[in-house]
Order: sequence, then C-alpha cells, then structure tokens
Amino acid sequence: MGTLFAPWHLIVLVVALGFMVVAVVPYWKIFEKAGFPPALSLLMYVPLVNLIVLYYVAYSDWKPSQS
Repeated sequence: MGTLFAPWHLIVLVVALGFMVVAVVPYWKIFEKAGFPPALSLLMYVPLVNLIVLYYVAYSDWKPSQS
C-alpha cells in the first residue's frame, strides 16, 4: 500500500489541471465571441449541465461582441 500523498499524486494533479485549462479556453473564446458570458465555459465540467448549455448556445440568437 502506498501513502495517501505520494509524489505522483501531485504530478497527476498538475497534469489534470493543465488539461482542464486547455479544455476551458476554447469554450471561453466561443462564448465570448457569441455574446454570452465567457464564464459559462466553467459549466462544461458539470455533467448534464454542459449539454444543456451547449444546446442553449447552439439554438439561441447570438449577439456578437464588439471586439
């Protein structure tokens, strides 16, 4: 049996957080360009809520940002 806080746990945590950031950035930009609050991209990690948000964004009228 290993210890609870073995060094590889930290490595796995850092890699997982890196993947999470890489996955949220495209959604952030898509929601921003579509005129929705970019923070909706954080909901992509909540099961079933992510599908609801994607359908909401896909079938609603987009208000493009002024950037």
